[in-house]
Amino acid sequence: MMWPVVGLGLSTAVVAYIMIGYPLLLARRSRSGAKRAPIAKDLDFRTSVTVIMAVYNGAAFLREKLESILNLDYPRELLQVLVVSDGSTDETEEIAKQYASRGVELLVQQHLGKATALNTAFTIATGELLFFTDVRQSLDRAALSHLVANFADPTVGAVTGEMQLLPGDSGEQRSMGLYWRYELWARTRQSEKDSLFNTTGCIYALRRRFADPLPPDTLSDDAVLPLRAFFAGSRVIFDPLAVAFDYPAIAGTEFRRRWRNLAGLWQVHVRTRQLFTSGNRMRLDFLSHKFGRLMLPWAILAMLGFTAALPWENWRIFLLTDEGMLLALALIDRWVPARWQLKRLSSPASTFLLMNVASLAAVAVFFVSPQTLWKPTRVPTPVNAPMNR
Repeated sequence: MMWPVVGLGLSTAVVAYIMIGYPLLLARRSRSGAKRAPIAKDLDFRTSVTVIMAVYNGAAFLREKLESILNLDYPRELLQVLVVSDGSTDETEEIAKQYASRGVELLVQQHLGKATALNTAFTIATGELLFFTDVRQSLDRAALSHLVANFADPTVGAVTGEMQLLPGDSGEQRSMGLYWRYELWARTRQSEKDSLFNTTGCIYALRRRFADPLPPDTLSDDAVLPLRAFFAGSRVIFDPLAVAFDYPAIAGTEFRRRWRNLAGLWQVHVRTRQLFTSGNRMRLDFLSHKFGRLMLPWAILAMLGFTAALPWENWRIFLLTDEGMLLALALIDRWVPARWQLKRLSSPASTFLLMNVASLAAVAVFFVSPQTLWKPTRVPTPVNAPMNR
């Protein structure tokens, strides 16, 4: 019975490649200079921009966000600001109307979801570029100028900025920050090579010609729209100088955010078959990073299954004990005091478990309406956010 040994070896190799091998490959490729020509970024470049913000019950953040947009270091005469209320039942629409005299346009629709709200905005957007942002995150004053500057290069179809997480109180929040730093590092390396596959939904810009209507049940506009630019031959790049500031999710609520995002990732993979073909000029990076993120928990489950089936009792007990200890470390994290050194291990382990369980649960997108997965992320009420730096 050698099949458990072979299966364990293969599944372990997959996990090791996704978690260790691909990051090492990215680092080595970066040091070797395997990069596409740098973007011809020009901070003096200016063109018309339509700011699009879909909002559902965002009154707690809307006033601060509109001030953030209107204080951007970008010529006001080149900006069109659209707020689309997706059937809001709080004071969102009343607040938006107060900014009409400052050029903010309010569009109102029934509660049909973000994708439909964006489609509504597309019908009246006039800017050569579309700047997508969300209600919760405040923007650095220079964020839009840096995004737009990259479009001076005609090879660029979409640009995303950096979302900086504000400090959180819980280990869960700190560990998500650790994950996000890796994600930004990977995006930098991929952008240098050629292109990204998706953007950050609260801070990205797109050439308007790629903004065809989205399917109404779309969960990840920040992947679907940039991929249209990518498969048209344009580059989707990352500019860390364009910054948005986000609040960490309230402890214990991060699971739903990851679940929704990963469900959107599954949806994009199934609907965009080109990602798996030779038509994807970044196919190795896609399979290793984005697709690998979805495959990782299944590979881990395979490891556990093959370990349990090992014919050698001593090895089986030893490996299952080790794997069980890692699981126990993740499960006890909420009860480990922050001042204990053990927290440095239990918190990342807990976050790793959360993300992989969310990835497993994300296949629900194939069995339930995608809109049931879309609920606002709970974050602290904004107080003195570092906006307009």
